[in-house]
Amino acid sequence: MKASVFLAILLVFGTAACTERDQSLYQGKVQNGEPAYKGTGVSAFTAPGWTPGDRNSWEQELKTRAQQGQNEYNRVN
Repeated sequence: MKASVFLAILLVFGTAACTERDQSLYQGKVQNGEPAYKGTGVSAFTAPGWTPGDRNSWEQELKTRAQQGQNEYNRVN
């Protein structure tokens, strides 16, 4: 009897420890239907060479970032 009560309590607390809170920062403000090149509307997330809403400048900025900033071979050599 005591063992089954102990196991039931352990099961309740064990499953409660596995829950996770919602980690979204901007709940309700995210517009998933917008293309990525439209931007967020926050100037802190805007790169200097990129114009929000311009797809060509967005693609060029991605190419530049991939070649210069995120290419480990170029960074090391």
